Amino acid sequence: MPIVDLGGIPTRYQTVGEGPPLLMFSPGGFDSSLENWTTFGRYRDLGFVDAFRSSYTCVVFDRRESGRSGGRVERLTWSAYVDQALRLIDHLGLDRVHTMGGCVGCSTAAALAVAAPERVRSMVLFSPAGGPRYRMAQHRRFVQHLAFVAEHGLPAVVDLARSTEAGFSQDPRVGPWAAPLRTDAAFAASYAAGDPARYELVVTGTVRGLFDRDTVPGVEAEDLMTLDVPALVVPGQDSSHAPSAARYLQECLPVHEYWDVPVAEQTALTAPRRILTFLGEH
Repeated sequence: MPIVDLGGIPTRYQTVGEGPPLLMFSPGGFDSSLENWTTFGRYRDLGFVDAFRSSYTCVVFDRRESGRSGGRVERLTWSAYVDQALRLIDHLGLDRVHTMGGCVGCSTAAALAVAAPERVRSMVLFSPAGGPRYRMAQHRRFVQHLAFVAEHGLPAVVDLARSTEAGFSQDPRVGPWAAPLRTDAAFAASYAAGDPARYELVVTGTVRGLFDRDTVPGVEAEDLMTLDVPALVVPGQDSSHAPSAARYLQECLPVHEYWDVPVAEQTALTAPRRILTFLGEH
């Protein structure tokens, strides 16, 4: 798969299928690799890419700090994730794209629509991450990571990340830069030599900015309420994908369809068909 430099961030991506472009923001939190569309949780069974490839060109990619993409030790923000996405579609020579987010990918999809509505034809927000328990879980992970750094130091984070395949969601000690620590020796050396006090500020600023609300993070209600990009909202139903998060998007987005179907009825037969119907209308 090709890897392209996007604003100093090596980004691995793949295009699959034929037809209008569909930019897909992977599920998986801080482990949002492109493989997650076919291997991660319920997405493994839903088979979205295979279902869409005959009608759309699916653009899948590793979010920065995930999979084989690179990263930088800096305060991570939703705007940084949007920047990566915009640079990717520019690299591919795409003017306007449909978008789809799964899980936390919904936040970047929505943030992209707010930042550059002229580039987005429509967006599918599938099982958006959010809710009070989701916020608390994210903050808890960062606290555990900083506690490990305080006790053992940054070189120990590098050693731990390279000794395991667990991501930040599975083992908070490895932190949000675990993926590039494993794949980029120069990045790992620079990380290990970093100033712990500065690193603590970067991490603290990251979690405070990314997860600052008890609903879908990344976008302000007022910005959503003035957005005219058509959206399909599909609810989740657990502590990380609270139904209230999907309802928040339903309430805020002026142009939307809400697929009011329980998760148990969102199957490989029903979910791709519903999404293809929506995309075909826009």
